[in-house]
Amino acid sequence: MRRFYTDVAVTAAPFRVLLDGQPVRTPAHAELILPTAALAEAIAQEWRTQGETIDPAAMPHLKLANTAIDRVAPVRAAVAGQVMTYLNDLLCYRAERPSALAVLQATEWDPLLDWVQERYGVRLKVRPGIVHFDQPEPVVTALTRAVAAFEPFPLTALAAAAPILGSLVLTFALAEGRLDAAAAFALSQLDERYQAERWGRDEEAAARAAGLLEELKTAERFLKLSSPVIAIA
Repeated sequence: MRRFYTDVAVTAAPFRVLLDGQPVRTPAHAELILPTAALAEAIAQEWRTQGETIDPAAMPHLKLANTAIDRVAPVRAAVAGQVMTYLNDLLCYRAERPSALAVLQATEWDPLLDWVQERYGVRLKVRPGIVHFDQPEPVVTALTRAVAAFEPFPLTALAAAAPILGSLVLTFALAEGRLDAAAAFALSQLDERYQAERWGRDEEAAARAAGLLEELKTAERFLKLSSPVIAIA
């Protein structure tokens, strides 16, 4: 699509982005009403930096905002349920051997489980192997309540981050500023890092990981812009 506008502006609350005085709408034709001035300004800047042809790939904040309004807000509980599937958490499945990997997992992952216990009052179970097991009901209840507290815009960021990290714990740590995107991603890639250090780097896998990290950083920025302070019920 060719660029069809000249001026880009942001309104006072309720925060909207205007193109030549006309409010931007979502693909479903809803008003693009944004939760913070900071997010509105970030999206306005994406519009300003477009060239003669509009490149949707260069507008990641707009894409996530559209998703929040059109696809998350109408089915918020269902999206929260999707995020909760990552309670089948990467950090809870541990290697039995080699022992060096088991020690590394405990050293790097256990502090996050300690943080969850301190923050939410529940302790996730940990087991060796990869066979699925269920977490205790108090864990499920507490973390379900925590996910449900997120409004549609930050919940959209969580829904983007959780599949990349494979971990509800790391997703919460990212959302609450306990970890930044790079640190959370590094912890999610612990097993891959261990293998690469011993058997060599897989360039294709490294390229995929770099792409996922960029997606995670976008979700982190969107989360910070859309919800500077997150209240957990």
